This record gives sequence, C-alpha cells and structure tokens, in this order.
Amino acid sequence: MAKLNFGGTTENVVTREEFPLAKAQEVLKNETVAVIGYGVQGPGQALNQKDNGINVIVGQRKNSKTWDKAVRDGFVPGETLFEIEEALQRGTIICYLLSDAAQIALWPTVKKHLTPGKALYFSHGFGITFNEQTGIIPPKDVDVFLVAPKGSGTSLRRMFLQGRGLNSSYAIFQDATGKAFDRVIAFGIAVGSGYLFETDFKKEVYSDLTGERGTLMGAIQGIFAAQYQVLRDKGHSPSEAFNETVEELTQSLMPLVAENGMDWMYANCSTTAQRGALDWWKNSVMQQHLYLKNYMKVLQRAKKVNVQLIATANLITGKNWKKN
Repeated sequence: MAKLNFGGTTENVVTREEFPLAKAQEVLKNETVAVIGYGVQGPGQALNQKDNGINVIVGQRKNSKTWDKAVRDGFVPGETLFEIEEALQRGTIICYLLSDAAQIALWPTVKKHLTPGKALYFSHGFGITFNEQTGIIPPKDVDVFLVAPKGSGTSLRRMFLQGRGLNSSYAIFQDATGKAFDRVIAFGIAVGSGYLFETDFKKEVYSDLTGERGTLMGAIQGIFAAQYQVLRDKGHSPSEAFNETVEELTQSLMPLVAENGMDWMYANCSTTAQRGALDWWKNSVMQQHLYLKNYMKVLQRAKKVNVQLIATANLITGKNWKKN
C-alpha cells in the first residue's frame, strides 16, 4: 500500500499501478457480482465491471423502468439479468446499491441469502453506521466492505469511457474470510476507481452527508438561489442574473478550477475579481462552517438523521417505520 502526503498528512492509498486490473480480475475470477439497485450508482458500476471482464449480474424487478434500462444497457434476461431474489441467490458478492430507505425494506430478503463466505458491498455507509435504526446487521460469517466513488454513477461511467479513474474511498467493516482487503480493492479497481483512499464506514457516511449539504449540493444550490435573487431584486434581467450566477460558474470557471486549481484562478483573473474574492471569501466560509458544524453535531447524536430516513422510507414503501 502506498503512502501519500495529502495536505501535510500521510494517508494510505491504493493506486492502479500497484493493484492493476489484471490483479483485480484474478481476485474476482471465481466471484459472481450481483448488483442490486440500478438507479444512481448501479449502471455505472455494473457496466464498468462488465467491461473490465468481471462476472456481473443485475437483480431488478421485472417490468420496471430499471429492468428495461438494464436490458438497453446490454444485460440479458435469464443470463445476466434476474429477478432480485434469484440474483441474490446466484451472487457471491452482493452489491447493495439501493437507496438507503429501500435497503431497509429489502434487508430481510437480502439477509437470508448471505450465506457463509459471501460478501456484502456498499457504496455508502449509512445502513451499517446507523444499524440500530436501519436494522441492517450482517451475519458474522460474511465480508462487509464498501467502495464509495467520489462522484455520481454517471461521472464514474463517463470517466471510465475516457480512460480515467475517479477517486474513491474504501472501508472494511467485517473480514470474515480473511480476503476482504483483496476483495474490496479489486472491486474498487473493477468499478473504475483511480486512487483508493482508506476510511471507515462511519467517516464515509458523515463526510458524505455533510458534503451533500455543502459543496456537493446544498451550498451550491443555496449560493445560486441567493445570488440570482439579489441580482433580480436590484433590477437585473433574468438572463443577466442567470449568466452571471450559473452560466459563468458551470461552463467556464469550474472546469478551469478542476484543471488548474484555485491558485491558478487567482493568477488568471482581473485584479478587481481578485480583490473581491479576497475581501469576501472568509465571510462565506464563516457562515458555511457554522452551519455544517451544527449539522455534524446532529449527525453525532443520530436523532435527526433517523427521522429523515423514516420520512423517506414512508414515501418509498408506504410502511410506517417506527422510531426506536
């Protein structure tokens, strides 16, 4: 395992150079990966594995939109596409990629197919981290691990087709077979990861839930809405407010930040823009830091997140999930 100095901190990281695809294929050659969930992460991870020569099948409800999508993506009913229970029975690694709420609803079915030596794979640590609320407690004789790509399944697939890898986190919750490390790293390579950074289930879910309320979704939508509304309130046209708020950031600036970083951005914008950014960025940081710090406190108490999950489960399943 390589050591990487990341912002002055030495971290464990696995690269494709030290764990190439050929090694991943060797580790997984006798496995059948059953992808359960073909929504956000499922298609990208399943297709990348398929293209990388892994024996992957998909489990979905027949006559559903996701079943039809899997067929369009090249999975063949009766050969590589099955009803959920049959896929669970056939799979040696259960790739559990349903939504957090749907994972609760299907868990009794999944659990009965987790026979000794199998592996249960996640891309998000929610169900395991909050297992007192979710009830997702795996048998002791199966491996449990996760690979969490740092992006959407669409991005994972798009970058794979471009010959690039997306950074991912990996974690092992349970090593029943003594093979969990090789399995999880092989899986990370097979789904299209670039660098694989070590974490644990709890840190993964805390960072991801915080990020979704910060730079991944919530803060971005918030600053878009706030800036657009301020410009409109001050008499600017809708097109001018949109172009200054959304168009410039998404089509021009963020691609340049991705390619070159913020130092380059400062060096390649006007002195007026530099002055404005330097004067105001700390005010924004202070407000966002306070908001996200408070949210982390809520997560650590694990109360609000339970209520949110129950509400989502009600919407999806129609069941009355009760608080513990």
